[in-house]
Amino acid sequence: MSNTGLGKSLFRLYELYCENGGVVTTDSRAVAGLGAPIFFALSGENFDGNDYAVQAVADGAAAAVVRGRLPKGVEAGSDEAARYFVVEDTLAALQELAAYHREVLGLPVVALTGSNGKTTTKELTARVLGVKYRVACTRGNLNNHIGVPLTLLSIREEDDVAVVEMGANHRGEIADLCEIARPDVGLITNVGRAHLEGFGGPEGIRRGKGELFDYLAAHGGRAVYSAEDPVLTAMVGERFSAEVGEGSGAAVGYSAAAFGLTVVGNDPLTLRTAFGEVQTHMTGGYNLANVAAAVAVGDYFGIPLSEALRAAADYMPDNNRSQVADSVNGTGNRLYRDAYNANPSSMAAALDNFLALPDSSAEFPGGKAVILGDMRELGEFSAAEHRAIVERLRGAVSARGTQQQRLVGYLVGPEFSAALDALGTPCDGLRAFDSVDALIEALAADSVRIRRTLLLVKGSRGTTLEKLYPLL
Repeated sequence: MSNTGLGKSLFRLYELYCENGGVVTTDSRAVAGLGAPIFFALSGENFDGNDYAVQAVADGAAAAVVRGRLPKGVEAGSDEAARYFVVEDTLAALQELAAYHREVLGLPVVALTGSNGKTTTKELTARVLGVKYRVACTRGNLNNHIGVPLTLLSIREEDDVAVVEMGANHRGEIADLCEIARPDVGLITNVGRAHLEGFGGPEGIRRGKGELFDYLAAHGGRAVYSAEDPVLTAMVGERFSAEVGEGSGAAVGYSAAAFGLTVVGNDPLTLRTAFGEVQTHMTGGYNLANVAAAVAVGDYFGIPLSEALRAAADYMPDNNRSQVADSVNGTGNRLYRDAYNANPSSMAAALDNFLALPDSSAEFPGGKAVILGDMRELGEFSAAEHRAIVERLRGAVSARGTQQQRLVGYLVGPEFSAALDALGTPCDGLRAFDSVDALIEALAADSVRIRRTLLLVKGSRGTTLEKLYPLL
């Protein structure tokens, strides 16, 4: 973490933060509706937060943290100048304030990261811990170098525990986030093939995600890991010894089997447990791993298994993750919406789960349709990974016999289009489009084909597949 933040000004800014409701923002447009927040003038490639600092203060900000100098027209030493904190790096200042707030509160922090399922696991974990505790939790997807500090600064004195999601696409980022959040407990959902470009390949992902375990091992924390995952088991073995010495971290393994959990239905996910069958609002057997992880964290914090499972069952997915929705526009379709993010691991899991759903010719005579959007941030691995998914889908489309329901596939984006072209031999029922708008145009002209159909929509957020929902 950079040391070009607040320095001696930290304590005065923290006083203002506490005195004015404990609210911060990086969006000057939101200031007026937040009471008296602290405004941090962050900058990016196409904007400079300093340009909006004066307006933020005029709209009611208790203070503005600006970079390098006072805003134009604000005289040094004036009463007005006292509302501005000048630092070398406003992001570092935000992180420094968040780290200090976390230290002052002193509550347990649970950190979660992983290639797939971390947001769902975070939400499930928060609900499980909520059975017994007041829980502060990462909102939405605020899991990066800006989002984690904002999450920490949203924690209130009355909260008992915090659940913080950590995302990264390069080595060193998880380590930096740990220095800010200082987790006591950490969980890695899995190590898959996400952000291959930034991490430099599979081994880079393993090392990058492992930075959470590195921190816990060095600071006396507790790693919670799936003992059914050989990669995570090996990572734990490299960092945690069987003999736990003073100040060293420890690891505790868990498994769905040890909790007595097995999948008896995928749509929705239904689990057989010692307390009878538990039906969730999620789809896909792969979510068993997310439930087991949340239950394991709950177990560490003393949440009884029966109550943890009840809390997990109450979780309602949103934000295009593992959502199932029946159409309301007369098409009679059922959409499996998972278009918030995608990488080769999650794409394969979602595709396999969807293809395994039982055929239902009576309710859905239109059969099944798969719509996949390009996977981003794969770098030199992109062509091979997209080709592997296309081969998987083409094999399924080609294998559908006359006794089975129809299966068609639509591929969206230049990467998938190139992958389909590279395979050479055409496949009836599998088409590619360079953009989602091109697919919308084709489906609108041929929309009679998409009626009373089971549809999987999966892709990286940048492909904007959600544009398809009104049509489908």
